[in-house]
Amino acid sequence: MSTTTLDADIAAAPAPVAEREVVPAAAAPAPKRPRAPSRERTFGTKVAGQPAFVLHSYPYKETSLIIDLFTRDFGRVALIAKGAKRPHSQLRGVLQTFQPLSSSWVGKSELRTLTDAEWVGGMLPLEKTALLCGFYLNELLVKLLARDDAHPALFDHYVATLNQLAHNEPAPIVLRKFERALLKETGVSADLTRCTETRRAVQADVVYVVDPERGPRPERASDPWPRVAGKTLLDMEREDYQDSATQSQSKQLMRFLLAHHLGGAPLNTRQILIDLSQL
Repeated sequence: MSTTTLDADIAAAPAPVAEREVVPAAAAPAPKRPRAPSRERTFGTKVAGQPAFVLHSYPYKETSLIIDLFTRDFGRVALIAKGAKRPHSQLRGVLQTFQPLSSSWVGKSELRTLTDAEWVGGMLPLEKTALLCGFYLNELLVKLLARDDAHPALFDHYVATLNQLAHNEPAPIVLRKFERALLKETGVSADLTRCTETRRAVQADVVYVVDPERGPRPERASDPWPRVAGKTLLDMEREDYQDSATQSQSKQLMRFLLAHHLGGAPLNTRQILIDLSQL
């Protein structure tokens, strides 16, 4: 994007005033010169060949889209895909969810411009319930990830999760693992293996509640939070969801923790999955 540089040093100096000359009291002050724009804002950034997935897109003007892209090295970025809605646009068939892309863009503002996107391939498409689970993952990422905050480990976990869903691995277990990884990567997940009151290791035969801001502690009669066995917490930390009680309790716990960190914002796709008895 072209910029205009203002040279503050070329303005003419005012003429000297005679020794006895009286300046009228009503004389207007000299106008202030506008500041030259900073180099930080005027020089753009180019990114090429960045692994990415489309999380969400919506129309922009008549022929373009604004897309939310989840990238490996730059996190979640917002881009204008100019002309992507035109019938013969090369981007029209490429900017699909759950398709691995190699993406390029320019710009340094919050909303940048997509310059290229190529389909990489190598992943099976999501179908039926797996497809709805994929949209649930995307909704979580859109609502919980700050823009321009890189999470390469979470990106790799997202790719692995899509592959697991595409290969029909049990959706509840796959989703629990991703939800836990998401809270860990965003820095809001406490250690589930240590009691916050005693600082001792969680005991498998003790019943706990999990404070969303601090972590597990033994239950109290007045606690409104979901109760979970210590074994469930230890299983979740090990990513072992074979026990049916662990599956049931971890579902309730993650639902509670996500609601807290989302500030009560509803998750539309999860409600659909709940209605279908799949989550």
